[in-house]
Amino acid sequence: MGLETSAERPAPLRQIAQAVAGWVDRLGAVWVEGQITQVNRPSAINTVFITLRDSLADVTMTVTCPRAVVDSADPPVVEGASVVVHGRPRYFAQRGSFSLAADEIRMVGLGELLARLERRRQLLAAEGLFAAELKRRLPFLPRRIGLVTAEGSAAERDVKDNARRRWPAVEITCAYASMQGTSCVREVVDALQRLDRDPDVDVIVVARGGGSVEDLLPFSDETMIRTVAAVRTPVVSAIGHEPDTPLLDLVADVRASTPTDAAKHVVPEVSEEQRRIAELRDRGRRFLWNHVASEHNALQRLRDRPCLAAPTSLLEERGDEVDQLLERSRRCLGRLLDRAADDVDHTRARVRALSPLETLRRGYAVLQDADGHVLTDPAEVAPGAAVSARLHAGRLALTVADRQHPDPDPDPSADPGAPGGPS
Repeated sequence: MGLETSAERPAPLRQIAQAVAGWVDRLGAVWVEGQITQVNRPSAINTVFITLRDSLADVTMTVTCPRAVVDSADPPVVEGASVVVHGRPRYFAQRGSFSLAADEIRMVGLGELLARLERRRQLLAAEGLFAAELKRRLPFLPRRIGLVTAEGSAAERDVKDNARRRWPAVEITCAYASMQGTSCVREVVDALQRLDRDPDVDVIVVARGGGSVEDLLPFSDETMIRTVAAVRTPVVSAIGHEPDTPLLDLVADVRASTPTDAAKHVVPEVSEEQRRIAELRDRGRRFLWNHVASEHNALQRLRDRPCLAAPTSLLEERGDEVDQLLERSRRCLGRLLDRAADDVDHTRARVRALSPLETLRRGYAVLQDADGHVLTDPAEVAPGAAVSARLHAGRLALTVADRQHPDPDPDPSADPGAPGGPS
């Protein structure tokens, strides 16, 4: 239960210290995993002081253990080693300090390390940090390369020398960091973030020479992996040699087997690019020449055709055809007009033959009474009546003197218009 205190009734410091010590004692013995960052072996006492650091977070703890426990560890306890410690947390009320009193130290073996790295790889892969679609394409010719490596290392010389040999104008900005040990992760992460903020840096290379699995453990650290996945600048991993595969190789945009190979990935070979340009220029010339020659041959074939060799021949042939067609049309039209004129004459003759004027022309007359009615029967008029006779050339005004009935049996063959015939 918590202590009941107030401004009027404060608890003395010794009571608080004793309460904290009591709470820590109730934790009991625990197993703790971490990485040894410092080992202090005072010769005057039989106690060894070890500084233990969390592998992911920036948390440290002092571990005290008998010298015999440290000396019996196999392999020996060294700085940078990953260990599992069994001990009891202790709080020293007099100094207000906290430490872990260890009674057993176990070195984490290679098999255990690899198994833990595999579990970590599977967890990060499940989050999609190693997905191929997240890989960014390296620029063809970067203006500036950011290099994260140890100052004065062989990896730095390999990257710089090979990059400048391949492309002398390339610029390299170095962000130095410890490439192994307890501060490696923090310094490499700081260097990556610093280069990523630089707008002139187009690609970042993380380079380190080969080493043991323990030496390369920082490059499988989860904090470093997540930092590489978060940066916007493409990252090239050049850690170790060909067989070395830290998790940084999986999250990086490009994996290089060595620092020398990283330079080959980042910048092109100037002589190779000049050769390619010369080849492309030659290919362009050949293509253009072949194209022009092909078009020239096609044009020559067109010019050799009869229609282009003598362009007016077709016009003359078509002119003759037009003249012939014109002559044929004139003949056809003339025949049609002649035939139509004959038809008109025949029709006119038939119409004239049927016209009453033609009948009058032959000597006949049409009698009409005073009202204009045509007379066909003598009984229709009385003697003394005025009638008019319509002749071919005009009219006559007549007075009926007498009327006679026609012969009841006239000769059908007699011509009505003949002299002496019926009237």
